[in-house]
Amino acid sequence: MTSYAQLLAITVPVFLLFGLGVVARKASWMSQEAESSFLKLIVNLLYPCLVFRSVLGNAALRNPAVLFSAPALGFISIVLGLLAGYLAGRALGLSVGTGLRTFAFSIAIYNYGYIPIALIEVLWGRQTLGVLLVFNLGIELALWTVGILMLSGLSLREGWKRLLNPVIASLLAGVVLNSLDITLPAMALKVIDALAVCAVPLGLLSAGAALEAFVKKPSDLFEPRTSLGAVVLRMGLIPVAFLACARWLPLSGDLRYVLIVQGAMPAGMFPLVLARHYGGQPLVAARIIFATTIVGVVLIPLWLRLGLAWVAH
Repeated sequence: MTSYAQLLAITVPVFLLFGLGVVARKASWMSQEAESSFLKLIVNLLYPCLVFRSVLGNAALRNPAVLFSAPALGFISIVLGLLAGYLAGRALGLSVGTGLRTFAFSIAIYNYGYIPIALIEVLWGRQTLGVLLVFNLGIELALWTVGILMLSGLSLREGWKRLLNPVIASLLAGVVLNSLDITLPAMALKVIDALAVCAVPLGLLSAGAALEAFVKKPSDLFEPRTSLGAVVLRMGLIPVAFLACARWLPLSGDLRYVLIVQGAMPAGMFPLVLARHYGGQPLVAARIIFATTIVGVVLIPLWLRLGLAWVAH
């Protein structure tokens, strides 16, 4: 099993990029006005390219069993996370207008991308990485449909237009082209690849820049009800549910590994960006991100060790 120091070395660059975003905003390299344009660029162009390239040419997606089971599990993990976050938020005394929707959204949207990709590629290689990307398609679908409706507070009837966004369009286009084994011209793929590579680092920089306003008052980043509630739920109870699924559901070995890694993840950083974009409560998202990430540095390798040992029996 990979040591704690090795796991830490894989995750630290993610947090460094996040920190550089804070520095960039503080040094006025990225103004608030520029941040808004930056966000639109990420959401409408860079991230769709990343999703498209994770689908196109993915042989695992041509296996009907993987094509449906892995994304279904990813989708269900987000929907159940939203439900758990909403119920827990209400139990903690949150309400609509004081951060309930943002609490539920931030609990549900875990750090499913950059950290798991780095961990799985190092621990198990490209085959398991391919399964992770298929699993993440379900997460993307849930995030940009049910998740965005939850965060924005719109009903399906009111918010259906928000479901017609570039991310969902790129996801559907990628699945269709991949299923038909159709590729694009090499020149087009090079452009898409170049944009896709930018999506995660620029997204992290943008999230860090959005957080800079809260870093000015560090005391605001901890609120017992929100912070501790998020840690107990996101880093305590939810990983147990993921490990139970990995142990008892009839899954392939690769998909079991994906569940073990994803269950150990803290809250994702993207909800902070989306909370600003869709009228949520960014401070609530920032508190959840900080609390679960700090605790996650210690708990991620421990959950991985526990999960692998438990599933092996």
